[in-house]
Amino acid sequence: MIGTEFIKGYGLGNQLFFYVTTRCVALEKGVDFGFINPGQVGNVAQSNMGMYFMDIDMGKEIPPEDKDKFKIFVEQDDRLYMGNSKHDMANGCYISGPDPKLFEVEDNTLIYGNLQDQSYFEKYRDQIKDWLKVKPEAESYEYTADDLCIINIRGGEYTDHPELYLDRRYFLNAIEHMKEINPNMRFMVVTEDEEAAKKVLPEYECHHFDMGKDYVTVKNARYLILSNSSFSIMPVLSSTELKYAIAPKYWARHNISDGFWSSEQNIYTFLHYQDKKGRIFTAEECRKELEEYKKTSRLYAKRNVKPGKFRYFCQIIRRKCIYGVFYLKKIIRSLERRTGIIKRI
Repeated sequence: MIGTEFIKGYGLGNQLFFYVTTRCVALEKGVDFGFINPGQVGNVAQSNMGMYFMDIDMGKEIPPEDKDKFKIFVEQDDRLYMGNSKHDMANGCYISGPDPKLFEVEDNTLIYGNLQDQSYFEKYRDQIKDWLKVKPEAESYEYTADDLCIINIRGGEYTDHPELYLDRRYFLNAIEHMKEINPNMRFMVVTEDEEAAKKVLPEYECHHFDMGKDYVTVKNARYLILSNSSFSIMPVLSSTELKYAIAPKYWARHNISDGFWSSEQNIYTFLHYQDKKGRIFTAEECRKELEEYKKTSRLYAKRNVKPGKFRYFCQIIRRKCIYGVFYLKKIIRSLERRTGIIKRI
């Protein structure tokens, strides 16, 4: 058996990656799959109703007390220690690519890690659509149209993290690209945090339905502008409707990266990536650029190395500057909304 453990605190996107990658490794090995604490799936910060909108096969339940009967595989974990935030200074910024040893694990192994690389599941994409099939009563094509683009904004804990939270400019640039595809394109925001989203794009219709309908609205959209959140990836992966999707280049460090990805695992062939200047890149272009970056970057050469005292002091200054600019932008955006420069619907 190949399995993993669903640990409290992870969002639905992470949980579905754990689920899918575990099943793919088990299928590749020709063995059963199973999970410790399968009831945790779907019980997240935004919802405690479980996977009410899917009939999802959880395989064999592994009792927590049987964990010591399994071998443990921990995915490769590379990090950059930078002055972007307290998290990146203390824990490092996760940048890992695929771990080639994942598919070398033996039977009776529990796998742990990020588990989000396309190479882990690409071979089984058709099966994944069946594994993550939405119940008929939960399915919805209400917002499936050739002239409608869904914007998925991630709020919540992201809103106080300048290294994570996407600026209004990212969405405006992506909107302009979508209008190049269709000048009459309409836009609607789907989010788990309406209050935050309405501050970013107050001029557009905004909804948080429930977790299930948010999921199927993203899954069945034909045009998408995504945030750097894993919530959207599995619905996009299993979509039969998608025509074009834009995601932030460098993913979780779109705002501050000098060329690294957080993480490399989040470069997917079914997405297009937009940089801070509004330029669009294919996944292949992003990978080629990243390989060149790895060869020349002094920062990347220091991966997994914690800073000394002087470098740490410099990182504190950098972090305070980043946060200062971030909150100044929030003040400016607030004033623009209050004075009518940014129109509300």
